[in-house]
Amino acid sequence: MHPSFKRPTDARRRLRYALPALLVLVASTAWANKPPPDTNLQAAQQAIANAERVDAASLAPVELGQARAKLSAAEKAVAEKEMIAGAQLADQARADAELAAARTGAAKAKAVNADIKHSIATLEEEMQRKSGEAK
Repeated sequence: MHPSFKRPTDARRRLRYALPALLVLVASTAWANKPPPDTNLQAAQQAIANAERVDAASLAPVELGQARAKLSAAEKAVAEKEMIAGAQLADQARADAELAAARTGAAKAKAVNADIKHSIATLEEEMQRKSGEAK
């Protein structure tokens, strides 16, 4: 066999090992340089502050507690340079805080609805009493 035919296979063999190694290096560099999820953390903090403002601590304490715990875990993940996990936890914290605020709003609306129904029943009784006295 002629030596010129053997050279491309050696080059291919080297390329076969070098290319995956290069890809792994490039990918690890890209993952390592992911910026901190500041916007995710800020959104979670704002959602928690909003939930606290609407009194979710008394009407949806479980959801608000979960949001706070996930935000804390997100901040810890970011401190440990786990940016993807930090972003995911921050998004989950935001969702939990929004759920707490929504459940608080629903509980308040339900209370207002019950109060209005009670007022209507009182007015109806008063009207019946007045119409009974008029006869």
